[in-house]
Amino acid sequence: MPKPKIFVTRNIPQPALDRLEEVFDVSVHASGASLGREEFLRAVEDADALLCLLTDSIDKELLDAAPKLKCVSNLAVGYNNIDVRYATQKGIAVCNTPGVLTETTADLAWALLMACARRLVEADKYVRESRFDGWGPLLMLGVDVHGKTLGVIGMGRIGRAVARRAEGFGMRVLWFDPKADPGSMPPEYERTDLENLCLQADFISIHAPLTSDTRHLIGAQQFALMGPKTILVNTARGPIVDETALIKALQEKKIAAAGLDVYEREPEVPAELLALDNAVLLPHIGSASIETRTQMALMAAENAIAVINGQEPPARVN
Repeated sequence: MPKPKIFVTRNIPQPALDRLEEVFDVSVHASGASLGREEFLRAVEDADALLCLLTDSIDKELLDAAPKLKCVSNLAVGYNNIDVRYATQKGIAVCNTPGVLTETTADLAWALLMACARRLVEADKYVRESRFDGWGPLLMLGVDVHGKTLGVIGMGRIGRAVARRAEGFGMRVLWFDPKADPGSMPPEYERTDLENLCLQADFISIHAPLTSDTRHLIGAQQFALMGPKTILVNTARGPIVDETALIKALQEKKIAAAGLDVYEREPEVPAELLALDNAVLLPHIGSASIETRTQMALMAAENAIAVINGQEPPARVN
């Protein structure tokens, strides 16, 4: 009996491919180049399952092009790249990979926060350009992190992990999340509204999902509330921040710096943003550790295998 077919839209860690091959006839888009739309549509024509990335658009057109499809397994926590409602109508399971990347992404948020606070990227460039000619009392002055106020937007798994790290720096933690249960939070974390968080926080870290409510949640109005020493970190989704307003705030020094792992029109990064010394820019690597990406890929594989075997997958979202 022939194996069911799965299409994998990009190379993933080998342990996950090995696991998939136990159950599926596996086809992988192994090229480093992005998958073209027409190629993508052809690739899913006879697929029973799809293992995709958050950068892949799984819309009505693609779902209709795959009449045998039973599962879309997203290699990500977020799934705003998938038309979940239409997939549900067609009886297609949509799965994600929550939990396994929580701590790794929180680590990266803190790496961005620290890099911005202590101007690490600027300082590295300064040395590489042979401009360092000795210690000076005013050389590359940054700001302290310990004892300051951290504002967390979105108190899901990752937001709480970021807040927990702040305890080691003796920081006050403010949080804003209309959907979170205050009773589930440590009492020392202070719930507040977005306006007050922007006014009071020295560091603001975004960990909300991208929805119609959170798109451009941070824009010109919010930047006007922040101070010239405020540092903004976004490791969630780019469109949560109005990038045009962010660039203006950075250019005019309305805020001190921004650490970004995501962008509004990813992978496009505006030239104005690239030109700013007070922006630390990463290529969406929040979960990019060997251990975590392997765990994510294995969870995505197990999701697809469970659906094909008629079982409940580890992480189904519809």
